[in-house]
Order: sequence, then C-alpha cells, then structure tokens
Amino acid sequence: MPVHVGKLIERTLHAQGRSVTWFAVQLCCTRPNVYKIFAKASIDTSLLWRISHILEHDFFQELSEAMEEAVAKRATEV
Repeated sequence: MPVHVGKLIERTLHAQGRSVTWFAVQLCCTRPNVYKIFAKASIDTSLLWRISHILEHDFFQELSEAMEEAVAKRATEV
C-alpha cells in the first residue's frame, strides 16, 4: 500500500509540536491550504522539498524506505 504523504507530513508536524498556523506561515500559504496538503496522497516533489526543508525532515528518505519494504515484501510473495 502506498504511503499517504499528506498524513506523513501532518504526523511529522504534530510530532514536532508545531502548529498548522506556524506551518502555513513558513510555507507562505493559508491554513486551509495546509489542510489540503494533509489530504493529498501524493505531492509535487518541489513542494515536498520545501516542506522537508521547513520541517528539517527527509521525507524522500522515508518514502524510499517504504518503497524498499514494499519491494522486499513483494519479492517474498512471488
């Protein structure tokens, strides 16, 4: 099952104890737009890069690890 990147971002933001308002200011967008990001299953890589930088979290690495796990699981099923 693919990773829902919006939920991953939301979880990371809350784990850091940061508010949606803070995140919206950092992204130069509105709170409703932040909630739209949280709802997205996939996201543009340039936006994900900005978010990774703002939250100081490597979402690309996390997605890569999830892909490796999925590939390994699939290999054992075949």
